[in-house]
Amino acid sequence: MNNLIRVVDLCKSYYDGFTELPVLKGVDLKVKKAEVIAVVGASGVGKSTLLHLLGGLDRPTEGTIFYDGEDLFALKDQELDRFRNEEIGFVFQFHHLLPEFTALENVAMAGLIARQTSGVAHNRAKELLEYVGLGERLEHRPSELSGGERQRVAIARALVNQPKVVLADEPTGNLDQKTSDAVHDLLWTLNDQFDQTFIIVTHNQTLAQRADRLVQLVDGQVYAQR
Repeated sequence: MNNLIRVVDLCKSYYDGFTELPVLKGVDLKVKKAEVIAVVGASGVGKSTLLHLLGGLDRPTEGTIFYDGEDLFALKDQELDRFRNEEIGFVFQFHHLLPEFTALENVAMAGLIARQTSGVAHNRAKELLEYVGLGERLEHRPSELSGGERQRVAIARALVNQPKVVLADEPTGNLDQKTSDAVHDLLWTLNDQFDQTFIIVTHNQTLAQRADRLVQLVDGQVYAQR
């Protein structure tokens, strides 16, 4: 199977005045379509930085990332913005839903930003919310939803543009065990039903052990894979 993503010698440093603070120090990684990969490691080893680079939210100091053979960082900023909006889905520990909008509106907005028509975006949002078990909660605002329901809305939002990959940063880190397990089950159902590719940064060992592959980062480098 061809690689969906290929990460080549990826380095990222930040600077404090004249002092270089290297975070990623030459990461190489390949991801196949429909894989679920868990990225694990101690705090500060570069897990979230790697996810941000994979999502085109930042540019590397050195190295690059290829999606279906296309060099992500050869794109100009406007092209990169479009790629990120249309091809990448994001799920974070905190759902980042807009509080003044309903579940349906929050999900549809991602489609509208990607220039879907209002009808297409809202129909797709409704289908996804029904699929994740929120068909009766379409008109509820985030404050009227439980933590698990809000995260399901966030997952639906990540899927609305049918992205190449969904990047999830501690997607269940703010949930209790029962709710976390339900969200885990949903992610694997989406992977099974839609061949959706997931790269998940997590400290949750139960989630990590369910992944097709576990990638461990140590001191800014890939230490082990299984």
